[in-house]
Amino acid sequence: MKKLRKAFTIIEILISVIIISFSIVYVLKIHSQNREQVIYLSERNKFALQDSLFLSDDVLKYHKEKKNAYEVLQPYFKIDDLKSREILKNISRNFFIPEPINLTSDEDNGPSAIIQEIKLKDRYSSAYFRFKISNF
Repeated sequence: MKKLRKAFTIIEILISVIIISFSIVYVLKIHSQNREQVIYLSERNKFALQDSLFLSDDVLKYHKEKKNAYEVLQPYFKIDDLKSREILKNISRNFFIPEPINLTSDEDNGPSAIIQEIKLKDRYSSAYFRFKISNF
């Protein structure tokens, strides 16, 4: 009489293949989400660097206006190079400046501050804050 070897049945093999395929699909889904987040963060960092061009001293007067970087930097720098000028003209942002927030202490002689928010709207919008401390 022949002895039968223990082996996997076809059902056990199918179940293991299904489990492995679900695992692979889950790993691929996580990988694609991480890839999208990495792309978003890298693009956002590029725009954050460009945003620094718009944070001049007189930025608060541009409420609800769309300005390019050349218009904002022109009073501060003389840009003679035409290529640089064109690059700066292609970088633009919409400004939104909400009302300032006044922080005062309960005491008469305590410190007080004014918080001004600057919102730069574009594909990757961002917000920046200016603090002015007085009565310190």
